[in-house]
Amino acid sequence: VQVVESGGGLVRPGGSLRLSCAFFGSDFSRYVMGWDRQAPGQQRELVARITDGGGTNYVASVKGRFTVSRDHAQNTGYLQMNRLKTEDTAVYYCDAHSIVSRGDSWGQGTQVTVSS
Repeated sequence: VQVVESGGGLVRPGGSLRLSCAFFGSDFSRYVMGWDRQAPGQQRELVARITDGGGTNYVASVKGRFTVSRDHAQNTGYLQMNRLKTEDTAVYYCDAHSIVSRGDSWGQGTQVTVSS
């Protein structure tokens, strides 16, 4: 399994970005898709997750601003990020978690910088 993130960049506070996670190599419907982030000097944290059935959960700091979704026809996961704050600055990683093997496949990460 391989996942490839895209869509990061530089945005001003209050702006929006959409991250994409392209999934290759297995049955997309048998994976939970998640997004983690890691800021400089900080531990990696789970941002959002969407199950194979479409159930979602979010870290408290992004609830109401971020939306995680998935497109089974495109084998792609998304993280829509609105009303971005400077503290959202981090490298964002996509994770595909197999519901069969319980294994994880991580992407290389995409940088999101929120700055004026």
